[in-house]
Amino acid sequence: MTTVNITREILHRQIRDRRASGFQRSFHVTDPFIKRLGLEAELQGHTGCVNCLEWNEQGDLLASGSDDQHAIIWDPFRHKKLTTMHTGHAANIFSVKFLPHTGDRILVTGAADTKVHVHDLTVKETIHMFSDHTNRVKRIATAPMWPNTFWSAAEDGIIRQYDLRENSKHSEVLIDLTEFCGQLAEAKCLAVNPRDNNYLAVGANGPFVRLYDIRMIHNYRKSLSQNTSAAVHTFCDRQKPIPDGAGQYYVAGHLPVKLRDYNNRLRVLVATYVTFSPDGTELLVNMGGEQVYLFDLTFKQRPYTFVLPKMCQSSTADVQNGKTTNGVSNGIHLTPSHIRFTESKTQSSFTELPPHLEKIKQQANNAFARQQWTQAIQLYSLGIHEARGNAMLYGNRAAAYMKRKWDGDHYDALRDCVKALALNPGHLKAHFRLARCLFELKYVAEALECLDDFKGKFPEQAHSSACDALDKDIKAALYSKSDSEDKKGNSSIRFQSFSRKESIPEDEVVLRERSFDYKHRYCGHCNTTTDIKEANFFGSKGQYIVSGSDDGSFFIWEKETTNLVRILQGDESIVNCLQPHPSYCFLATSGIDPVVRLWNPRPETDGDNGRVVEDMEGAAQANQRRMNADPLEVMLLNMGYRITGLRGVGPDGSDDEDSSEGPVQCRTS
Repeated sequence: MTTVNITREILHRQIRDRRASGFQRSFHVTDPFIKRLGLEAELQGHTGCVNCLEWNEQGDLLASGSDDQHAIIWDPFRHKKLTTMHTGHAANIFSVKFLPHTGDRILVTGAADTKVHVHDLTVKETIHMFSDHTNRVKRIATAPMWPNTFWSAAEDGIIRQYDLRENSKHSEVLIDLTEFCGQLAEAKCLAVNPRDNNYLAVGANGPFVRLYDIRMIHNYRKSLSQNTSAAVHTFCDRQKPIPDGAGQYYVAGHLPVKLRDYNNRLRVLVATYVTFSPDGTELLVNMGGEQVYLFDLTFKQRPYTFVLPKMCQSSTADVQNGKTTNGVSNGIHLTPSHIRFTESKTQSSFTELPPHLEKIKQQANNAFARQQWTQAIQLYSLGIHEARGNAMLYGNRAAAYMKRKWDGDHYDALRDCVKALALNPGHLKAHFRLARCLFELKYVAEALECLDDFKGKFPEQAHSSACDALDKDIKAALYSKSDSEDKKGNSSIRFQSFSRKESIPEDEVVLRERSFDYKHRYCGHCNTTTDIKEANFFGSKGQYIVSGSDDGSFFIWEKETTNLVRILQGDESIVNCLQPHPSYCFLATSGIDPVVRLWNPRPETDGDNGRVVEDMEGAAQANQRRMNADPLEVMLLNMGYRITGLRGVGPDGSDDEDSSEGPVQCRTS
């Protein structure tokens, strides 16, 4: 992290009392605090798994909900139980929320009994009960600027809105995902943008995350109701449930193409948690069955795979060339004849690195030579964070991603190759690696086209062993395709529905095709066993990302570099919930154990922290194997059995590219 001189801020805090809260929020999570983070206390009171946690706005109260159907309000600083009440639910509680502007008196809960309850904590009574959902309620969301209003997401595929001033018994259907994705659609999570409460993010089963404009939806439906009496409708009339422009989708670019492969391996993709950054400009998603992804809501970009299909035509350049709302290009253009890479105004890739970055690059190259792929990736990422205009760092990191071969690594490598070529169109290794990435991502025809372009640009490499081997692999893959696969093509895989018996409406297909790609990816944890696993921003500026894991640990990454900086053992089985305090370096976690754990920086004089996982790379590697394991093997792992020989490639695993890389691919620059 960047070093900061806070002397001036300390003086201002002492002179001006009103600056104290701002100072506290600005510096409450720093790198030294993260390195000293440890267990402070365990709050005992529940008798079942603790599935949800929620701080009040001031941060002096913590609410928890459990399988025992009770909600508990804690004083987290005195480690005391203030209020315990049975919520009236008949099954596991999955969500608790303080209703804004009620003096922390009103608590809303959602549970597996399909009910949403509203409680008055001062009298310990349930004052409203809603029974509109027909399946498990997974999340409740509130908004500071919408008092008496809240939303729920349930596995019946419906997002409902509640306004206690208008109706205390029934709710309004805001979004019905079954109209877009079929009857098997399940809403799993939702969140309201803290800076603009009109925007609602929704996570469901499948790789797509949806962002809706609530105000636009309400205005659209109001205008429809006003026009109903004057209009003449026929039997075939169909009104859109969501108006054009009210929805925007986000997806990790490689996931739609991987969906069929994941389904064949019974590996389910589902967004288990969504949340906005403190300033509302970023969206964080914990993707069950995959990784944690950060989407930039301001500087958007198309998924790189969207610019690759052969159907790309110059007449649809705005979409196919990867252009975004702010005019930034992904750098790769596909014309009917060849792939070409645009020049960039960015700083020349040939600019020498400063001495400290040159040292980091050399350390990364040494790690690569030792086959320590993750360490190499983290070091290259440090360099890229400070020198975003250096093509060599992007090209070298792409090589490390391709060697490591974790889920999503080939797509990240493709992204790095495209960036390297945008900075330096003559980057030989990046061009060849791009062809290899396309092949690994099953874009076989595009891989052949890219390789042919490479041979034309670098004729001296056209008959190298690496080129010949890749050419042979690509042509073998092309010839092995069945007639049915040729007819379907990549485009049918990309946007397949959740059920083979149901078709996707055209409106939904268009929204998926217009999806935006992620900015950062965070790897190391495992999220395959529970569908309530959270990931959150940690720090007033969201400097860190935290996530639970199936191995009983929780993981902390630097947001901008994506580097893993700390792993702590947070549960005997699985960590599901992580809720950072709004003002302090203070974290509440829970999972399968019937306790709430509180974490803060421990004194420097303390001895060894027994909760720290020292071998972070080993833990991350084990989680990659766990995510790719057979479902039966995962079940045995969760029961405590040790399984050897799980599917997955580690540092000592086989590497199919070794024999075919040759001088073009093998070494870093």
